[in-house]
Amino acid sequence: MIEVDPTVLAKPEDDAYASSGYDTSTQSLTSSVQQYVLENGRKYHSYYGTDKYFMPADETEQERLDLHHEIFRLSWEGKLHEAPLTAPNRILDIGTGTGIWAIDMADNFPMAEVVGTDLSPIQPSWVPTNCRFEVDDATKEWTFKNDSFDFVHSRNISSGVSDWNHLISEMKRCTTPGGYVELCENSLFIQCDDGTMKEDHGIKVFAEYLRAAMTKMGRVCVDLPFLKALLEDAGFEDVHAIEIKEPMGPWPKDPRLKKVGAMSLLNAETGFESYGLAAFTRVLGMDVDMARELCKAARLAAQNKNYHIYSPHLRVYGRKPIVGSVSQ
Repeated sequence: MIEVDPTVLAKPEDDAYASSGYDTSTQSLTSSVQQYVLENGRKYHSYYGTDKYFMPADETEQERLDLHHEIFRLSWEGKLHEAPLTAPNRILDIGTGTGIWAIDMADNFPMAEVVGTDLSPIQPSWVPTNCRFEVDDATKEWTFKNDSFDFVHSRNISSGVSDWNHLISEMKRCTTPGGYVELCENSLFIQCDDGTMKEDHGIKVFAEYLRAAMTKMGRVCVDLPFLKALLEDAGFEDVHAIEIKEPMGPWPKDPRLKKVGAMSLLNAETGFESYGLAAFTRVLGMDVDMARELCKAARLAAQNKNYHIYSPHLRVYGRKPIVGSVSQ
């Protein structure tokens, strides 16, 4: 259980973090691949179809993704992965987004080739020489050869995956024997340990609607047992599953978690609309004004220091058996 900072518990009649002395202010492809649709003031991917992914791809979202990467790094104490890598030759990042994880891995492993794939070409052109990006739909058949990568990684792609078994089979096929696959996701099952999250809590209600949209699209709201079973059922060895907590707001007493919470609060400024607008309007058929109100209610709930909630971060990794091993 995360211990709440006593200064946050003081003055419960004032729900703003400022009352506890904490500042939370904010701050070579074809033309068809570059095409997007504008919807409710946001820009969305369209090349593979607007139903493929409901997260925006504009500059606002790119900035949020880069911030979320830093939240992940701090949450996991600087570790970009859990799999015990030594000297990988080739690394693949599925759903690379802005490419920031792939770039960091290229810096950490300068002798390795790092490839990032994504539906949208939003990655920077100035990258390490050992890093490159491709536009591709990871839910389709992959063009990579068998046993191509020593490490295959994905992060926060569950909202775009309808057939996990197919995806895992492609990951396994393209992983070298003895290589690793790692799945990283944020859980949509918001948690609270001290009873401060009521049934009508803005983020709880938001998450319930988001899970409903995911279910209607045929997407799984993943948890740790689900991800672990995916790798085990696919025949991976030495499967490990780890879960940590990302607090929403700087309410924890622990200095590192307090910083994580502050960064998460900043991320929430645009994050709820990023996740909710298209999902609520396109999938659930919700009026855009109601969708915005749900996003606003979640954002205001995040800013209330009297609510001590967190989102589970999930990491699962496993090793592809070496040819001839018992598990092969």
